[in-house]
Amino acid sequence: MFRALAAPVRRAMLDVLRDDPQTTGALCARFPEIDRCTVMQHLKVLEQADLVIAEKRGRERWNHLNPLPIAQIHERWIGDYAARAVGFLGRLKVELEGKA
Repeated sequence: MFRALAAPVRRAMLDVLRDDPQTTGALCARFPEIDRCTVMQHLKVLEQADLVIAEKRGRERWNHLNPLPIAQIHERWIGDYAARAVGFLGRLKVELEGKA
């Protein structure tokens, strides 16, 4: 998953998909600086990382954000560290305000 998130264009694609599912054609239009083949390659990497779920509807391929892997990373790694940082900042604020 971290390899998939390493590329800025893939993070940008996930940002677009966060709001609404998009067809592959719509994603290509959102990223005109890269060709359709490259967009498909990026989507494949995101699918392999389980960050995107593709759904075929007729001739269209709809791409949906799968937020569960990101939530699991947040719970495992970020949540505890963020709670400690917030606690530290709270203690620092009380200490600084007490000295004022």
